[in-house]
Amino acid sequence: MSPFRETGLSGLWLIEPRIHGDERGFFYESFHQQQFDAAIGRHVEFVQDNHSRSSRGVLRGLHYQLPPQAQGKLVRCVAGEVFDVVVDLRRDSATFGRHFGTLLSAANHRQLWIPEGFAHGFVTLSEHAEVLYKTTAYWSPQHERALRWDDPQLAIAWPLCDGLQLSARDRAAPLLADAEY
Repeated sequence: MSPFRETGLSGLWLIEPRIHGDERGFFYESFHQQQFDAAIGRHVEFVQDNHSRSSRGVLRGLHYQLPPQAQGKLVRCVAGEVFDVVVDLRRDSATFGRHFGTLLSAANHRQLWIPEGFAHGFVTLSEHAEVLYKTTAYWSPQHERALRWDDPQLAIAWPLCDGLQLSARDRAAPLLADAEY
């Protein structure tokens, strides 16, 4: 049985790896290039790994990069728990402007494959959380953009909405209607 699950947004995959556990702990393959490429239907080359640590209530996002530096991301939470959200920004997509949210945690081992053309963000639900993600393009400040996390048009039901901690850049991010994508 494949660990890749459809999300309702074309190209966006929720990955639930097979966990092998016993009294000693657990083991799983967090990435397998051939299986990954076969599941998403194309070859992907990752060029950068990122690692973030956040405290409870920290909201990061919604971030994306414009072409030619658009990034695909393979995201997982290795400590704690986050509510992870992506927004489809592909103009030609039938799901443009729609979002998908899910819990990623050290306990559930889920991952999200987020292809190019999506904005991404998360809020930390546990005392602390560590998120790892691989990207298909290098970070490029001149191509980096953000969407407003609380855009009424997106209507994202973020948990922990009281006392969220955001960067100044994320607080000032434009609404979808005003964003460059």
